[in-house]
Amino acid sequence: MRTLTETELLCELEPTVAANLNRHLATSQEWLPHEWVPWSRGRDFTGDGGTPWSEHQSALSPAARAAFELNLLTEDNLPSYHHELLRRFGPDGAWGTWVRRWTAEEARHAMAIRDYVLLCRAVDPVALERDRMAAMQAGWSAGDKGPLRSIVYVSFQELATRVSHRNTGRLAGDPVADRLLARIAADENLHMIFYRDLVMTALEIAPDQILEGIAAEAASFDMPGTAVPGFRRRAQQIAAAGIYDVRRHRDEVVAPLVRHWQALTRTLTTGAGREAQDRLGKHLENLESMARRFEERHARRGDPL
Repeated sequence: MRTLTETELLCELEPTVAANLNRHLATSQEWLPHEWVPWSRGRDFTGDGGTPWSEHQSALSPAARAAFELNLLTEDNLPSYHHELLRRFGPDGAWGTWVRRWTAEEARHAMAIRDYVLLCRAVDPVALERDRMAAMQAGWSAGDKGPLRSIVYVSFQELATRVSHRNTGRLAGDPVADRLLARIAADENLHMIFYRDLVMTALEIAPDQILEGIAAEAASFDMPGTAVPGFRRRAQQIAAAGIYDVRRHRDEVVAPLVRHWQALTRTLTTGAGREAQDRLGKHLENLESMARRFEERHARRGDPL
């Protein structure tokens, strides 16, 4: 089997990108961020009659607050993500049209979440802004990932983001937050479907090459928010609360995509492809072991998951 170059495979995928884009435009629903946040709750932080923020004003648990902060600061880095995608897929044709549409939709997420947390005094606005400045100045890079591994990565990432937003909304204890984050999670789901189906087509064209990318990305996956100040501390709080932990990562993100792509059952023709398939299966087994150890530690401490 001839190995395709990244450029050749991108050209082969162009018709699928166009078809997926048309499907996305027909399926996605317009929503207006200003209609989804509680403006009546807002009041000044400074000036005459203003009230500076203090922690007791937040109705969120520490874990929910950490999730809101981390999710928002991750969404804030949209300029870096836009740059990385355009650099890999190019600004022209269906690829460029998709990236710009995706960016326009994603921009609503940070806009709406920030309005919500400020109106509800859910987080410290000064710390939030300082972290935003630091995170955006640090930026985000996909490193040496080529276009094909990038498609696989964003499939995992969009689904993980959907899970995180949805569970954050449920934990918030506020119907407005739950409704808003469910709306954002619906966007993320459509984005995931776009990339997931693109990977499926790529597997039909070059199964061994793409399987190697799937195995590599599953094993090395990190959320793009790792550059956010205090990422590890917040991630630990989020995991302890069951918003996003290794069990959810395995059972709700990696395993469903691997199953959808039939990645462990495809007939491959190269030694490298079969080796990647074997690594992927072992990685799922390792994630299962990690999830069980995590659950056992929490059970011994009596922590809810």
